[in-house]
Amino acid sequence: MSTAPAPAEARIWLSVNGAVRQDSNVAQMIWSAAEIIAAASRLWTLSAGDLIFTGTPAGVGPLMRGDAVRCGVGDVELTFHVGD
Repeated sequence: MSTAPAPAEARIWLSVNGAVRQDSNVAQMIWSAAEIIAAASRLWTLSAGDLIFTGTPAGVGPLMRGDAVRCGVGDVELTFHVGD
């Protein structure tokens, strides 16, 4: 499986039940994707297809059972429901 490098600048966003909670650019992140992956890989074994979710102060809030979550980075989008 080949992987694409993490973009230096790309839109990163998340909505819950249709309400936008976060909408920014990866260039605004405190740590780069490479730094986050390096730190996580010291704690856990990471495999192709694993997802690492991080949070930021803006838009922080709990997810509840049944919430519909949509998120994306650049051209990659993910949609899921919490604990249905």
